[in-house]
Amino acid sequence: MTAIVSDRRLRPPEEAGLEIEVIPGPQPGTVQVAARGEIDFHNATFLRQVLLAAVVSHRATILLDLQRVAFCDCAGLNTLLAARRAALRAGRGLHITAAGRRVERLLDLTDTRSLLT
Repeated sequence: MTAIVSDRRLRPPEEAGLEIEVIPGPQPGTVQVAARGEIDFHNATFLRQVLLAAVVSHRATILLDLQRVAFCDCAGLNTLLAARRAALRAGRGLHITAAGRRVERLLDLTDTRSLLT
């Protein structure tokens, strides 16, 4: 079963450069959110909406695949940390399971890897 975010209210503008897919996770009680493109000031709100919707509607641990993210700025990192906080408040987890070099570097530079993996 594959579910792609298709609600028009949650779609970023075409020029935003970010695609997000939400699918059932590999283990029971998980949901996988995979992002592709760039996460920045212009589209971080879209990512936040998708992650918060996944926390609320799936009642599962969120496994975040950022392997195909080419860029992530501080707005993107803030979104990830806010989503983690919301997940923890809801009694769930949010974990980055895969990340590209640029995301890995951001996590290292900001010393947030342990919070998100």
